[in-house]
Amino acid sequence: MNNRTIITVVGKDTVGIIAKICTHLADSRVNILDISQTIVQGFFNMMMIVDMNDAARPFGEIADELERLGDEIGVKVKCQREEIFTSMHRI
Repeated sequence: MNNRTIITVVGKDTVGIIAKICTHLADSRVNILDISQTIVQGFFNMMMIVDMNDAARPFGEIADELERLGDEIGVKVKCQREEIFTSMHRI
């Protein structure tokens, strides 16, 4: 079963953003398949593709936890299932 999710993280760059997000994912048994990040004039932008097949909790719980974690560290974190993300960005 395809259970891939797109996670985006955007905000002012600070130390530890990647570490905190990735640690939370690892603790939740979410496997990172691909990751891209860039910093442009002090603003952090990251996009991840993750596999949630073996996740410790349901998609909604993990998405809510990541959103709260983002609030704590000063970034916006959004999670979307791959099929929804793809449909929304189809030309």
